[in-house]
Amino acid sequence: MSFPSILLPGDTVPNPLQSSNSNPPKLGSNLHILSEATSPKPITSTQTGLLLPDHKRNSLAILPFPHRRYIPQANDLVIAQVQRSSADYFYCTLSPHTPHVSLAQLAFEGATRKTRPQLKNGELVYARVLSVGVGPGAEIELTCVNPATGKAEPGGLGPLTGGMVFDVSVGLTGRLMSSGGSGGVVVLEELGKKLESQGGFEIAVGKNGRVWVDSSAGGAEGIKVVAAVGRCLKEVDERCMEGAEQKKVVSRVLREMGLSILGMPW
Repeated sequence: MSFPSILLPGDTVPNPLQSSNSNPPKLGSNLHILSEATSPKPITSTQTGLLLPDHKRNSLAILPFPHRRYIPQANDLVIAQVQRSSADYFYCTLSPHTPHVSLAQLAFEGATRKTRPQLKNGELVYARVLSVGVGPGAEIELTCVNPATGKAEPGGLGPLTGGMVFDVSVGLTGRLMSSGGSGGVVVLEELGKKLESQGGFEIAVGKNGRVWVDSSAGGAEGIKVVAAVGRCLKEVDERCMEGAEQKKVVSRVLREMGLSILGMPW
């Protein structure tokens, strides 16, 4: 079968990897082994999207179609916005289409009753979906630590201060987070090379269709860097650009915003 393959919920997933029972493929969210009785064990999709095999990492993942709504899944990295708080929890939103989610006030690295973060309404948090529950009305819970280590890993989980957040499609954030470049997105790599002389930028990508960007450059220069990154992401998303087109849009946006490349003026 040629790749990429389009999958529907309930489809049996073709496995192009050289896997065995002793070395089974690593499965992304929405790919599940539903039968333990047969060999080789069939893999089933629970989501519509494109199948992305990664031979180097021996893994399979589904790239969702660009404009679907975000559906929380356990272990997703997300950017949440605080809406209100109680004595023990922050209540946050992930998107306009999902119910409020809870984040324990002690679910931060090193947090105690005295040192827990004091987050205000509207502030942003980079978190991981800890659980989604089962059935209608089930509560979704977030965490900002790895339960196994108690550390804010991977990816620097915790409050996001400064910077700007950009709303894009969940399809683009899925591509940005695909391992080994299998999502076909080169825009961030290209921006990183060309903005190196400005100190680069910091980024956090949430599977819920949010991207947070900050720059170490101060003043107007830092604002232009952040705005340029957001503008490039928006254009790549809206026009579904491939690699060569993404590089062209980076050069054009940086030129239009008056940002130099590697310290050289335009």
